[in-house]
Amino acid sequence: MLQIGPQKWVRSPTSQELTLLAQTIAQRVGRYLERQGLLERGAENSYLASDAVSGGPMDQLLGHSITYRIAVGPQAGRKVFNLQTLPACEPDEFADTAGKVSGFSLHAGVAARAPERKKLERLCRYISRSAVSEKRLSLTTNGNIRYQLKTPYRDGTTHVIFEPLDFMARLAVLVPKPRANLTRFHGVFTPNSNYRALVTPAKRGKGNKRQENRKTDETAQPQNVTPR
Repeated sequence: MLQIGPQKWVRSPTSQELTLLAQTIAQRVGRYLERQGLLERGAENSYLASDAVSGGPMDQLLGHSITYRIAVGPQAGRKVFNLQTLPACEPDEFADTAGKVSGFSLHAGVAARAPERKKLERLCRYISRSAVSEKRLSLTTNGNIRYQLKTPYRDGTTHVIFEPLDFMARLAVLVPKPRANLTRFHGVFTPNSNYRALVTPAKRGKGNKRQENRKTDETAQPQNVTPR
């Protein structure tokens, strides 16, 4: 946490408050996907638009990936095989501190003060971790890919089984598109924020008076014109 001026610590949000916020986020994201033509809403459920699923090759792979279906091979279109090694458990709404709505999960149980650099580093490492853990990957006896979940699902699922070609297709959709920004800044870190120069090591941004004065001087200096 970066402190700009006096900070006041407040209580942690409750599960109900997180659920309401997650519901707002889910609704806004859903409306945006509808405007983009990527989502179709029914009376009770939402579905990927048929045009989005039947688009280019990468769009098809992405559509199958987020719907937990096999993308390529003779089993294309079927649900991915899940391995359930634990009994299903009932959700405990009192023990769960995260807000969960329609596949959206919002957690706000970790806070770090400015001097707690080690704790902040652990949080940053967790946020920037890779999408796939190689330590939890293994091969089955018939040559399929077995991926162990870090946290079992509520239905007891602990592993997901992929065919090699389908697993490669899922890795392909994780590759960012060309010239796409992988890091997006919000709040005081945005380029147009007046506080960006105060919270970044390079002190670049609108709030840097020296940088602004240098730009003003460079534009005000007359240019030498050589007569022909």
